[in-house]
Amino acid sequence: MRNLLLTICYDGSHYHGWQIQKNAVSVQQVFQEALFRVIGERPDIKGCSRTDSFVHARQYCVSLKTEHAIPCERLVGALNHFLPEDMAVLGCREASPDFHARYSCKGKEYIYQIWNHPVRNPFLNRRALHYWYSLDEKRLNEAAAFFVGTHDFTSFCTMDARERGNMTRTVTKAEVKREGDLVTFTVAADGFLYNMVRIMVGTLLRVAQGKLEPRDVERILEEKNRNAAGPTAPPYGLFLNRVFYEDVK
Repeated sequence: MRNLLLTICYDGSHYHGWQIQKNAVSVQQVFQEALFRVIGERPDIKGCSRTDSFVHARQYCVSLKTEHAIPCERLVGALNHFLPEDMAVLGCREASPDFHARYSCKGKEYIYQIWNHPVRNPFLNRRALHYWYSLDEKRLNEAAAFFVGTHDFTSFCTMDARERGNMTRTVTKAEVKREGDLVTFTVAADGFLYNMVRIMVGTLLRVAQGKLEPRDVERILEEKNRNAAGPTAPPYGLFLNRVFYEDVK
């Protein structure tokens, strides 16, 4: 029995997240169908993360176990032949028997893109939030710095049946940068709660609007109250950018 780690990327504009759903097309469903056409099996596929509908991934990791002997390099080519144009397999490698795409993960990095210009950019449609009012990226970066560290992120989580128990996460990076009219929020952590990054972005936009001061982020964290934070930003500006494992690059 082989345990394989596959790295994929996808434009999530037409998918309702990663996980298979009854009444909507998901990334896992499309990937699993392509895999069946290649190896004639439907192994139990483990994804590195739940991703919301319409969220994108520049790096998404999948693990699966199979007795099929197809070499990794041939599997990559064969899967890409059957996958749609908005999805691709970047690589495949043999992993240890106990490797699990989700439970072996040590952390993730997300980015959120904001197109900050009075006129929308058609080439960033569904890949960035169009925000036409002025943004002071230095002020936003000052606010983002308060996310760094180990905190209870209850205020930055949409509570549902999926989120119970420990709400503490350690953020190792949170910064806002501008390149021309594109403003990008980058955040890395050992784990993320449901809608955590999108609520962070919604809160940063409240700072941009002058409704909050940068230091208010610290207070919002301490309140542990979802109502204290800003709104949940739309999903289509969000990308899973990197996935971290101890022995995998």
